[in-house]
Amino acid sequence: MRVAVFSTKTYDQCFLEHANKKFGHQLAFFETRLTPDTTPLAKGYPAICAFVNDELDRGVLEKLAEGGTKLIALRSAGFNHVNLPAAADLGLRVARVPAYSPAAVAEHTVALLLSLNRKVYRAYNRVREGNFSLEGLLGFDLEGKTVGVIGTGKIGATFARIMLGFRCRVLAFDPYPSQECVALGVRYMDLDTLLSHSDIVSLHCPLTSQTHHLINQESLKKVKRGVMLINTGRGALIDTRAVVEALKSGILGYLALDVYEEEEELFFRDLSGQVIQDDIFARLQTFPNVIMTGHQAFFTGEALTKIAETTLGNITAFETGQGTFYEVPAEVGV
Repeated sequence: MRVAVFSTKTYDQCFLEHANKKFGHQLAFFETRLTPDTTPLAKGYPAICAFVNDELDRGVLEKLAEGGTKLIALRSAGFNHVNLPAAADLGLRVARVPAYSPAAVAEHTVALLLSLNRKVYRAYNRVREGNFSLEGLLGFDLEGKTVGVIGTGKIGATFARIMLGFRCRVLAFDPYPSQECVALGVRYMDLDTLLSHSDIVSLHCPLTSQTHHLINQESLKKVKRGVMLINTGRGALIDTRAVVEALKSGILGYLALDVYEEEEELFFRDLSGQVIQDDIFARLQTFPNVIMTGHQAFFTGEALTKIAETTLGNITAFETGQGTFYEVPAEVGV
């Protein structure tokens, strides 16, 4: 099948081409994001392959359908950027990668946690400059701390298991409790109780209409003063303006982000020679107790291999009617 691949980086092309030796699809790679302005590139392609910051609203989907597209193959687990009811109306099928490497995201979450707690990023720069002072680098023992995990799917459950290995007390909030987590000793409770008891809160839930700005001005009133907040899920799980105010007032003691609410114009590109126009993002960069990475939690060789194989497998299953097709039903978008 002919496939237009958007938001392509060199590593995407490398892993997709390697996996495609098994599938034999005709892949056309486009570095640009899929937007209303770039949809003409997809004309004549029965399938398009999209990533997390590609735009798949009703207007884009209508243009894709007009151009002959039948399948939206997401190379991501999340699908919040797709207007699923519109896709259903237009007869477009949507498939995703439900699980690629829970360990990749969970382990990156732990890396952010440890780096932020022990000020590794500040210590590294000091030592390079010959400054061996320990002033301002004080951290805390993880052992005995209470970690709140919001969302215990595959990634959240993996993160919870790692935190238990640090001898932390782990609390969780999820409408669908994981029996694996329960068996390990994770305690489920309502969100307000979790926020009020946790020293560290980590977000691992999908972005839906119910979870949009789950962390906001009101919920931040429930947290322990000085709490550490980590988000490796989706940027819009937190109200960034409210979080900035919480950092300024000391309600938040630490913030670690791998995702950002308005990341579409920033992440996955080299902007080092430009002035960042996003004032909220720039403000976050000024805090000494904030650490940010550019949506790289998924970025391991194992994860990219699984993403490529599952994405191309979805396309084959759609084309042939055989094999596993990880379709996103339209109902989840309602």
